[in-house]
Amino acid sequence: MLVPLVLSGGSGTRLWPLSRPLHPKQLLPLSSERTMLQQTVDRLEGLDALAAPIVVCNARHLALVQAQLHAQGPAQAVILEPVGRNTAPAVALAALHMQEAASEDDDPLLLVLPADHVILDPAAFRAAIDRGRPAAGEGKLVTFGVVPDRPETGYGYIRAASRDPVAAIAQFVEKPDRATAQGYLEAGDYYWNSGMFLLSARRYVQELRRFVPAMVQACEQALQRALVHGPVVHVDRQSFEACPSDSIDYAVMEKTEDGMVVPMDVGWNDVGSWAALHDVRPHDDRGNTFGGDVVAVDCEQCLIQSSHRLVTAAGLRDTVVVETEDAVLVVPRDRSQDVKTIVQQLKADGRPEATGHRAQIAQWGTYRHVEDLDGRALWHITVGGGQRTPPEQHAAWDRRLVVTAGAGQLYLASEGDNEGDDPSTPKPQPLTAGDSVQLPAGTRYYLAGDEGPGLSVVAIDLPPAATSAS
Repeated sequence: MLVPLVLSGGSGTRLWPLSRPLHPKQLLPLSSERTMLQQTVDRLEGLDALAAPIVVCNARHLALVQAQLHAQGPAQAVILEPVGRNTAPAVALAALHMQEAASEDDDPLLLVLPADHVILDPAAFRAAIDRGRPAAGEGKLVTFGVVPDRPETGYGYIRAASRDPVAAIAQFVEKPDRATAQGYLEAGDYYWNSGMFLLSARRYVQELRRFVPAMVQACEQALQRALVHGPVVHVDRQSFEACPSDSIDYAVMEKTEDGMVVPMDVGWNDVGSWAALHDVRPHDDRGNTFGGDVVAVDCEQCLIQSSHRLVTAAGLRDTVVVETEDAVLVVPRDRSQDVKTIVQQLKADGRPEATGHRAQIAQWGTYRHVEDLDGRALWHITVGGGQRTPPEQHAAWDRRLVVTAGAGQLYLASEGDNEGDDPSTPKPQPLTAGDSVQLPAGTRYYLAGDEGPGLSVVAIDLPPAATSAS
């Protein structure tokens, strides 16, 4: 069996303000109507003996990952990292998890795929995977090298020992300067390091145990102490925090004698900047790519993205303009890497825009900070059908709930209730569109959405001075 292992752990801050740590680029529809995570799974359709994917992601992204994979069929496992430890431990968690469930004779192949890449020729990509499968089945650790089309200084390179369709790895090379990159391009046996791998789960663990035994031990302990709820594996934080952090390249691939590379020309791009996204999107006859509600006059080679309102532009050249609900980015296309510096400044200033959007997605629904008006905080809360919120309590403020759509129930929770408990007495109060409920300060409550429509509520937090007036 071929088991896709989708690594969905990046923060994607170079595509701010659309991509943020709480909603990173791999969970956004950037190059098509499908998110990058969904495209990663989509492009595998047609491979032989293909199993359901395993996804390794940050625990904060569980609701988004599950929602996006639901339409394609659920993942066989979603492994939640409490902290990031780079790719080598992430793959180790998946490989060890698979070995626990497999028989001694069963040794499936892991196809390791970052969730934030664009591949414009999926058929050629599947062909490259098929070329690498026999070697991986024989215990080789296979990676995929992208045939370069320019002297790129932003990628690491892999030098192949031959021009064979599946070649031994001669050398891993760090990001070069431009003159060196030009030499690699002319030599013809250097390939961009794609960060994608095909390897036996058992063989990978063997090699990792040989080179970094402490990493395997920490991952084994983190899984032994994990909390498992169906397909979701909550890795033990304390054990995983003790795990060394390293990439597959440094931990294994640069040390093993069994590394192989499959060259491929598949229209690959890791979309590491707005300039890179401009390159992979469809263009008009003047080289522009637009998203959302955009009106542009006399613009060339621009990327203009609108999320919440009309964006207009005139006379722009080689410019990136990105609008979201709470932020606007304007930057020359050739300086789009400076976005990372902007995010660092926002973090230093303590700005919430550096981390998340106003609207956040939870397992039970969404909550969105609408505005603060005259001392009142307004929130829009949606609860999915058959879902309920965790208990909530506001000690200092009253809260008014106004139901705008759907139907559900309001539960007044007792002090002993926790997030996973059954609803407490008294009986829930039914809620339908148009209902309004005032909750005094100190009330502990939760909301549930009816099957089907769910529940949509505006919550208004009222400070003490405003309570009597309202």
